[in-house]
Amino acid sequence: MSLTTVSTQASVPTPISVSTQAFAGQRPGTSGLRKKVTVFQQPGYLENFVQAIFDVVPELKGGTLVLGGDGRYHNRAAVQTILKMAAANGVAKVLVGQGALLSTPAVSCVIRKHGAVGGIVLSASHNPGGPDGDFGIKYNVTNGGPAPEKITEAIYQRTTSITQYQTLDSDGYTAAGVDIEHLGEYTLGDMQVLVIDPVSDYAELMESLFDFAAIRAWFASGKRMRFDSMCAASGPYATRIIEGLLGAPTGTVVNGVPLEDFGGLHPDPNPVYADDLVAHLTAADAPDFGAASDGDADRNMILGRNFIVTPSDSLAVMAANATLVKGYAAGIAGVARSMPTSCAVDAVAKKLGLPCFETPTGWKFFGNLLDAGKVALCGEESYGTGSGHVREKDGVWAVLFWLNLLAVTGKSVEDIVTAHWQTYGRHFYSRHDYEALDTDAANGLMAHLREQLASLPGQQFGAYTVVLADDFAYDDPVDGSRSEKQGIRIIFTDGSRIVFRLSGTGTEGATLRVYLEKFEADTRQHGVATQTALADLIQIAGEVAQIATRSGRTQPTVVT
Repeated sequence: MSLTTVSTQASVPTPISVSTQAFAGQRPGTSGLRKKVTVFQQPGYLENFVQAIFDVVPELKGGTLVLGGDGRYHNRAAVQTILKMAAANGVAKVLVGQGALLSTPAVSCVIRKHGAVGGIVLSASHNPGGPDGDFGIKYNVTNGGPAPEKITEAIYQRTTSITQYQTLDSDGYTAAGVDIEHLGEYTLGDMQVLVIDPVSDYAELMESLFDFAAIRAWFASGKRMRFDSMCAASGPYATRIIEGLLGAPTGTVVNGVPLEDFGGLHPDPNPVYADDLVAHLTAADAPDFGAASDGDADRNMILGRNFIVTPSDSLAVMAANATLVKGYAAGIAGVARSMPTSCAVDAVAKKLGLPCFETPTGWKFFGNLLDAGKVALCGEESYGTGSGHVREKDGVWAVLFWLNLLAVTGKSVEDIVTAHWQTYGRHFYSRHDYEALDTDAANGLMAHLREQLASLPGQQFGAYTVVLADDFAYDDPVDGSRSEKQGIRIIFTDGSRIVFRLSGTGTEGATLRVYLEKFEADTRQHGVATQTALADLIQIAGEVAQIATRSGRTQPTVVT
């Protein structure tokens, strides 16, 4: 990469302190702080949170920071604000993605490769964008992963008492700010700003993990793929790698240009919001393989012809076949899944003699296991899978993993999954989301469930008998920390499960997520429609939680 050293200021800016008042409600959720764009546009709102990061992480003074986001509305403005504040707070160097773009997994990759102290990710992930949409910010630590709870809680506590933030004087800082649209090396006060190619480091890492020659041959043989980037961050990554390095025909990647409003799309890769991709994969002339990724490119959806792979099955298939992929040919140390994710990967781990960890939802919990070498693959039911190559879930990586499997086995997506079911059984699985609920009503529903936990074991619901009911708690085997109230589990004697959890990724009201799972060993029953197979559990969930009465909803908003 060719860099030109320039200065964007006529005079050298100097740090100044700006008085501010604390804002309520800046506690980060599962994946950082997410609010409406209009909330972040309030004077001081973003600044307070960013200053809290600098106050809580003193190592950033004199260190290197990685900065970028998913390209949504307000991204560029926020980057300029953060650059000024980083310079005023003594950061020595910032690596910022060209055009303010860096996918979440790419931020993790760059932090790790360049030894940065940490990174600031600007994204609301799969939430809608645009002036009326959502915005988000989170801090990633030196291992490349999301900050652990002790840091996010410290950041929040700092926001509750903050009275000033540090930035640069307006006279020395041009209105245009640093030229982040072009690769180059700039100075901002005493700070060095490197505008980097957002794709190159990540693409290099992918080539080290996957058999690009085999995948190129797969495409050269006439196999076809459709990758829907949903007008979001994965577009430049998928285009450069799949159409460029792997030789797929131009047009394989669709909606590949990141747009501030994601083209009006809801950038969530599931069958509801990626309905255009589903339509193409169920058409008479369907391609051999389909995939989609979300706003910040950390999630993925995998499809074959007339066949949708659930995220839980995807993780299990990856674990079962990992040794067929170059980067994992020597075997994997273990696997991990979030508690609501189906137990499909547990069956693989048991058969292969691998450790299997069940964690709360949130990628930060996988980070400790990966750093300690206890696991190599991990995943969540919310379309997130990853490995030790970074410390985030990674959408493009997962798609390349599947491409590698297709190339080296010569099988179709459906053939790979159905053969997996024949070996390990099928875990029928679905998630029902009730979005934008009244917060008090949602909390009341969860309180009602907690009140029943002691009396549920032994109760019979039709053919199902409860063997365990609890509010999931996790004791981290690496750092000894304990996380409580991570979701309510109702487990039946046959291994079927119902899980209730309030999501921490929404920006309006509360989202109730109901997870349903039923194991089926009989191969003759594997072709039953998922919602049909789960019908009894769906009814039980509604009755036990009093969903209709307490939420006012008779149907979920989204079924995946």
